[in-house]
Amino acid sequence: MTSHDVVARTRRLAGTRKVGHAGTLDPMATGLLILGVNSSTRLLTYVVGLDKEYRATVRLGVATTTDDAEGEALGEPAGTELLAGLTDARLAAAFADQTGEVEQVPSSVSAIKVDGKRAYARVRSGEEVVLAARSVTISEIELLGAPRRVVADDGAPAAGAEVVDVDVRVVCSSGTYIRAIARDVGAALGVGGHLTALRRTRIGPFSVDQASSLDQLGSVVDSGASVPLMAAAAAAETLFPVWRLDEAQAVALGHGQRVEAPTELRDAARAGAPVAAITPGGALLGLVEVRGGAAKSVVNFPPDEREVSA
Repeated sequence: MTSHDVVARTRRLAGTRKVGHAGTLDPMATGLLILGVNSSTRLLTYVVGLDKEYRATVRLGVATTTDDAEGEALGEPAGTELLAGLTDARLAAAFADQTGEVEQVPSSVSAIKVDGKRAYARVRSGEEVVLAARSVTISEIELLGAPRRVVADDGAPAAGAEVVDVDVRVVCSSGTYIRAIARDVGAALGVGGHLTALRRTRIGPFSVDQASSLDQLGSVVDSGASVPLMAAAAAAETLFPVWRLDEAQAVALGHGQRVEAPTELRDAARAGAPVAAITPGGALLGLVEVRGGAAKSVVNFPPDEREVSA
């Protein structure tokens, strides 16, 4: 499924067209896709740029046209002799070289727009696309278990060739392409590389372990119950400092007035962080910013939508 497919199905399940997502997943990938429903789509802007964590399998010995298993093999497989030189030390060093702040060239079949058209669409129409490098931060690449010598299955790029699979955990900034890590490690080792599996396990403070599957949501809807989603207030409290309002503060902020902010929130505000304003009833009034000691709402949640789950 594409991310668009997931949004379309969620619209049907939730009975609303107002559904958006924070960060596309490739069709071959699995894992966490954060959705906003109804008023909570207003929070997605603050989720998109959070750091992310992935589990992936990098296949060394074959490069592909797409940097993943959906493409065609580029050139001949590396062969047994070159693969024999992939010692644990060389592998560790090659992956370590990909960490830190790096200039990464995205895959030519990424969703990046080139003159208004997606790069992958240009590639599929026969154009040659080379994207500019962009600065990303890869905080950590952990090798999980021992590398595995395997033979590429039928249907895989370079089927029948011997390859080496390496499982990794990656923590990185938004905008990082895990496919590009596989490609660049393979190139650095002189054997070629591509991605065969990818699972996103975390976005910022949100873990895939907290998420519901579409099948689970569908079963709930079929049973006649309401869809069990995270409330907007709970999501905002996870993302931002919290200001629990009294009735007078809630009324004033709701009418667009400036309200004196508690001292303990001013340090967070000076760092540029929005503050989640929570009503006495536990609903999300909106996000506020503090300037000169006074708070003003910058993202409102209308009264008729504050109780809608997100």
